[in-house]
Amino acid sequence: MVAKMGFAGQIKKNAENGFFYSKKRVWHGFGILGISNNYKFKNMSYSASNNPQTTPQTDNRKLIYGILITALIATWGYIFYDKSQTKETVAQLQTKITNVDSARNAIQQEFILVSAKADSLTQTNLQLQGSLAEKSTEIQNLKGNIGSILRKKNATAAELSDAKKMIADLNGKINGLFVEIEQLKGENKQLTANNQQLTTEKTQLSSDKKNLEENLSRTNSEKQQLADKVDVASTLHASNVGIVAINLKNSGKESETNTAKRADYMRVNFVLDPNRVSPNGTKDLYVVISGPDGKVFNEGGNFTTREDGERGFTNKVSVNYEQNKVVPVSFNWKKTDKFVEGNYKIEIYHNGFKIGESIKTLKKGGLFS
Repeated sequence: MVAKMGFAGQIKKNAENGFFYSKKRVWHGFGILGISNNYKFKNMSYSASNNPQTTPQTDNRKLIYGILITALIATWGYIFYDKSQTKETVAQLQTKITNVDSARNAIQQEFILVSAKADSLTQTNLQLQGSLAEKSTEIQNLKGNIGSILRKKNATAAELSDAKKMIADLNGKINGLFVEIEQLKGENKQLTANNQQLTTEKTQLSSDKKNLEENLSRTNSEKQQLADKVDVASTLHASNVGIVAINLKNSGKESETNTAKRADYMRVNFVLDPNRVSPNGTKDLYVVISGPDGKVFNEGGNFTTREDGERGFTNKVSVNYEQNKVVPVSFNWKKTDKFVEGNYKIEIYHNGFKIGESIKTLKKGGLFS
């Protein structure tokens, strides 16, 4: 500025001394490209013959040239300095923009990778529930916030810094969710293995149970067959079955008779043969007596036979049996009404089987018999 002020003052001074000064400047960009000066002097002519007194004018021109040169140098120095500062500022801004773009690109790439990892994690595990589903929602929300910043064309460095921090947080949440999912997968795999083992054991137990049931059924069948054999083998046998019609006199004396009208009751006699299978104890014998007309004197009730099913019986006789010994049996049977002539059939049953039988024939008898 001092140089510029000196330049203007000098022009004024020169005008006062009797000469004219004009200046033209051409500007381009931030600096002055050129200066041209024309000087026209009034009422001045330099001739050695006409004006030998030239020393003062020469000194003035030298001074003017010096001032002009100094001003020109100062102006160009200022222009170069200003242009240098401008270039430096532009370079700094360009560097800053480049750095911001580079940071944005780096953050964008990092976000793409982390986002892809998040998508892969959530797509692979679509059935997230409970706390895992909540964490997955947090991850998606965080992705949305980061994406909003990165979509801004004029995002500030502070916003990009926040985005980078959020990406780090997002990555941590994804890794945490991944660890939990892997842990649950491991537990689920173990449960599946345990379930398979239990299923195998259950199948084995079912097979063992089936085998045991089959063995038990076979054993029961064999046992039943054996029991049936024992039951059949333990059935007693009656031999020497005899039937006697008895006439009871007033004196109480008994006498045998074959006449129907003289018979008061019948006496049945037989013996039980030895049996090595049948155990000691009371044996129930069922006696079936049928008359000449074939009808059973059903006075005792009914019992079950092995061959004929239900039958009526006449008398039930309980015998105290001793294993593998001969046991004699005798009992009396009295008809509710008078005996008639004809055949009386006696059948003896034990354990549902017929073990002996006999027939007694009563005659009509004469007038004095």
